[in-house]
Amino acid sequence: MAISMQDVRQLFPILNQEVNGKPLVYLDSSATSQKPLSVIQTLDDYYEGYNSNVHRGVHTLGTKATDRYEGAREKVRAFINASSTEEVIFTRGTTTSINTVAVSYAREHVKEGDEIVITYMEHHSNLIPWQQVAKKTGATLKYIPLEEDGTLNLDKVRETITPHTKVVSVTHVSNVLGTINPIKDITKIAHENGAIMVVDGAQAAPHIRVDVRDLDVDFYAFSSHKMCGPTGIGVLYGKKHLLEEMEPVEFGGEMIDFVGLHDSSWKELPWKFEAGTPIIAGAIGLGAAIDFLEEIGLENISQHEHSLTEYALHKMSEIEGITIFGPIDSAKRAGLVTFNIQDVHPHDVATVLDAEGIAVRAGHHCAQVLMKWLNVSATARASFYLYNTKDDIDKLVKGLVTAKEYFSDVF
Repeated sequence: MAISMQDVRQLFPILNQEVNGKPLVYLDSSATSQKPLSVIQTLDDYYEGYNSNVHRGVHTLGTKATDRYEGAREKVRAFINASSTEEVIFTRGTTTSINTVAVSYAREHVKEGDEIVITYMEHHSNLIPWQQVAKKTGATLKYIPLEEDGTLNLDKVRETITPHTKVVSVTHVSNVLGTINPIKDITKIAHENGAIMVVDGAQAAPHIRVDVRDLDVDFYAFSSHKMCGPTGIGVLYGKKHLLEEMEPVEFGGEMIDFVGLHDSSWKELPWKFEAGTPIIAGAIGLGAAIDFLEEIGLENISQHEHSLTEYALHKMSEIEGITIFGPIDSAKRAGLVTFNIQDVHPHDVATVLDAEGIAVRAGHHCAQVLMKWLNVSATARASFYLYNTKDDIDKLVKGLVTAKEYFSDVF
């Protein structure tokens, strides 16, 4: 390992600042991660040194930009162990990736009487597209029940998925509960029933090793900005034979082969799904982020986050009146803790913490169906990444005690 976990924090310039007169403690990486200097410099290098469109020109800058853009695609392929770069589509992010599958694949293959299966823990990005498919096609949208601790029981998965199921779409890691779902097992059940498996990997790809061939998933979606890369770009992985039979969802330049007066044909994979000028700087920046994460090692990142989560669960559970959502067993969850403090609104908790320089998320986290299942309107969430420390968690706990005492005095 070329970079030690102790040295990681120094590589993120934004963390070297004060917020409200206090050193910044950033605990909102599930919303978006911070960017290391190497990624920032890569973006600067592109705009300052070889800013050009890709694929369309033969001049020096265009050739260099194309090489770096397609080089980033190869880095993504290796990162998730896809069979070919043809299976790696650059999109605007996880939301666009899942919508592409819903529109291009599901609306063509799902019909009235069929089933689409998801869970109560899905982010809106992996819920609303399937609602829309069900409305358009007359299919039934079904939900896999959750256990009390917010995990999935494979027996209930088997009961919910039937031979009528055409699509199963499940988050790899819940952005609220932190639950790590058994994707490989669920995929096997889906395939045994003739369904395809779609995975929202937004909260998994930055933190744990993802091998799409080992998981055997049909589609896998994730975003750059949650894994130390720039905003505005993400990835849709799809098995080649499925992508080949799908129609593009956007049309125009870049994705065409031949255009006639009344008909046109498309480029081969992956370019038929990348209409218009692609997200060039974003893709190159994502490639730099992958280089950074690989240099540190996904296994080291996972181990570090597990240690932080275990520590946070222990320290936070000692606060009287706190409710922690999701599995208490740290082995079953990723690096985040979602919680509420009795009689204190999550937004008030977040406001008090911000005054101490601590950034957390408060609200429904784009998971209103899950909020209803939890019987709450909102929660607060602290999420950890490779640049966080146990000292950050100590400051969080101290801030939570301050918030609890402040509002108990007020009311």
